[in-house]
Amino acid sequence: MQGTVDGFSYGIVTPVAAFLMACLGGALGLRCTTRSLRHRDSFKAGWLALGATAIGSGIWTMHFIAMMGFSVQEAPIRYDLPLTFASLGVAVLMVGVGIFIVGYRGATALTLVTGGTITGLGVATMHYLGMAGMRLQGHVEYDTLTVATSVVIAVVAATTALWAAVSVHGFLASLGASLVMGVAVSGMHYTAMAAVSVHLHGADPVEGTGDTATSLLPMLIGPAVFLILAAVVVMFDPLLVMGDPDWQGPARAPR
Repeated sequence: MQGTVDGFSYGIVTPVAAFLMACLGGALGLRCTTRSLRHRDSFKAGWLALGATAIGSGIWTMHFIAMMGFSVQEAPIRYDLPLTFASLGVAVLMVGVGIFIVGYRGATALTLVTGGTITGLGVATMHYLGMAGMRLQGHVEYDTLTVATSVVIAVVAATTALWAAVSVHGFLASLGASLVMGVAVSGMHYTAMAAVSVHLHGADPVEGTGDTATSLLPMLIGPAVFLILAAVVVMFDPLLVMGDPDWQGPARAPR
């Protein structure tokens, strides 16, 4: 039988909270990437790694906060922990590859497109791997066209974010870029969720027990704490907050 899917079980609360986490991760990641591009010192790799982890953690946290609002009326939902945390690792790793390409090869059109594509595919992989970890008495099917649209949104959003990291100057401008990134990432998530349909096993509804939000909340503590600590690092770096008026942009990669 067809399951009754509800992506907004808690109303506007989960979409807004998810959007804010995506913005936070994006803001921290973009500022760390900017910091690495402005100073070619021994800490460059560290700033890039911090930025990648911030973006990956922010997107992953956004995804599972949004999933708190996802329910199937006839069946309880549980999550496979190894797959769930594997999706976090994939997000950080692939975002890191994209950011390191731009950080070390320069802000050419080719590196931005390459890095953005890898990062966007990482975001999409994180989403669908996280969905693969969802357990219920049935199976999930996806509309192919909507899935493809969500992947395109992820790639475009990631490429735009990397462009912003190397092109946008100043704290307020970066804040605006992070808001745009939050909208794009959240849009990708809900576009992907629009592709979902659930087919339950058996003809009779299955009484649900347990709370999806309760099962997800403990998993979010670690990434959320990391984002807070990363925010503290950014707050105590004057260059990241105030910007560098003498900076003319990142060096181009040699041809």
